[in-house]
Amino acid sequence: MQETKLDLFPMAEPAVDIVPGRKLAAKATALYAAPHDHFETRAVEELRLGFDGIAGDFHAGATRRSGGREPWYPRGTEMRNERQLSLVAADEVAIVAQRMGLAEIRPEWIGANLVVEGVPHLSMLPAGSLMFFKGGVTLKVDGQNKPCRFAGLSIAEHVGALDSDATALLFPKEAKRLRGLVAWVEKPGIIRAGEEISVRVPEQWIYR
Repeated sequence: MQETKLDLFPMAEPAVDIVPGRKLAAKATALYAAPHDHFETRAVEELRLGFDGIAGDFHAGATRRSGGREPWYPRGTEMRNERQLSLVAADEVAIVAQRMGLAEIRPEWIGANLVVEGVPHLSMLPAGSLMFFKGGVTLKVDGQNKPCRFAGLSIAEHVGALDSDATALLFPKEAKRLRGLVAWVEKPGIIRAGEEISVRVPEQWIYR
């Protein structure tokens, strides 16, 4: 029998650049948690995390129901909860506010759980990145948090927008790739405000 040789990278395919993995130093400058009945958060000194996420948080749970972000499932399908925590960067949120013509957008208005400092272009951190907190917690990044009009409505309400619908729709447009990340708990424990974070960015393949 003739042996078939598989060429995983035929010359006809685009060239591939492999960007090596790297480590970044960061800090959790502010922490927030949400009550059971609403996605907006409020400032706390610590976050107690289990494998289900933040204890008592609006987004806690090992599973969640699918929505508009998962058109491949019927709405309401039970699936893994990879959106246990929302992470944002203060500099990116400030850019969104400026684009929207607002004095500020507070992290709690858009349901953030952590404000992370020290990672350039936080929202572009690739899926699979690991965040090791000095106190022992590990979070795994699922990917970008796509901006939606529900967060936009929250902003409109807090700033007293004359046209709340227009403001709500402006947020997804101006916050694209600046909305931060969603992550889930890989190793539980307690995160405290001001805690140092070691971020491990995985090796990436980039097609030219």
